[in-house]
Amino acid sequence: MILIVESGSTKTAWRLIKDPNTPYESFSSDGINPYYQTIEEITLAQSTVLGGFAGIPIQAVFYYGTGVTGDAQRKVILQAFQPFFSDSCQFDIQNDLIAAARSLCGKTAGVACILGTGSNSGYWDGGQISVQIPPLGFWLGDEGSGGHLGKLLLLSYLHGQMPLDLRAIFEKRYGALDRLTVLDKAYKQSFPNRWFASFSKFLFDHRRDGFCYGLIEQSFEAFISLYLMRYPEGQTFHFTGSVAFYYSDILKKIMKRNGLTIGHISEEPMAGLCLYHKGEFWP
Repeated sequence: MILIVESGSTKTAWRLIKDPNTPYESFSSDGINPYYQTIEEITLAQSTVLGGFAGIPIQAVFYYGTGVTGDAQRKVILQAFQPFFSDSCQFDIQNDLIAAARSLCGKTAGVACILGTGSNSGYWDGGQISVQIPPLGFWLGDEGSGGHLGKLLLLSYLHGQMPLDLRAIFEKRYGALDRLTVLDKAYKQSFPNRWFASFSKFLFDHRRDGFCYGLIEQSFEAFISLYLMRYPEGQTFHFTGSVAFYYSDILKKIMKRNGLTIGHISEEPMAGLCLYHKGEFWP
């Protein structure tokens, strides 16, 4: 019996697989990010779901998540999760890019890309990420992501660049936002990337508006030029994440314009991860 956990900053998906022939049990909860959260905060936020696994003979937990940037973050996840499982349970804690690669590429080579609340990419050689153009995170990068789209939209609002008719629609939906409110959300509140990413829904709803389309195009072009164009030529680029999935028509158009080949696009990596681990655990 295995448990697969796939977490972004916004939500966490849980999939319990008892054996290859039994239907999966699925759960969902708030997002986890060990870069921003402590062991205690994760335990408290996820206690309802984690507590449900007590006494279940789970042999292995495969955790994939954003914010797992090194051993320190892996330790945070391990110490938050381990008390809820048996001493014999094995843990494999990886970042969200490995999740994307295993889900989208399996054991074949390709470039795995994430466009969700944040963004990332890496060349998967069939067994590991062997080349990566390092992302710079929410504050300095995340181009192409929901967080970046939201930042562009709010900047256009605060700088007075948003057309007046669109501004009226924006304020009817969110209320009038002042500079201090946005700065407080950006610098003092937890998960600023989640808050900014929530505004990408406005861009999606108004993507046929020329101004909104231009912001979406600007964000995708930045992701392509800063990251994807720096991988060796001839690669196939696979995408996962809500932004990639829902904006797929625009993404495909801009990728084609840049001479790049798109492979698979999925809203989330869980389905591919289940296939991958079923094949590994029950060969």
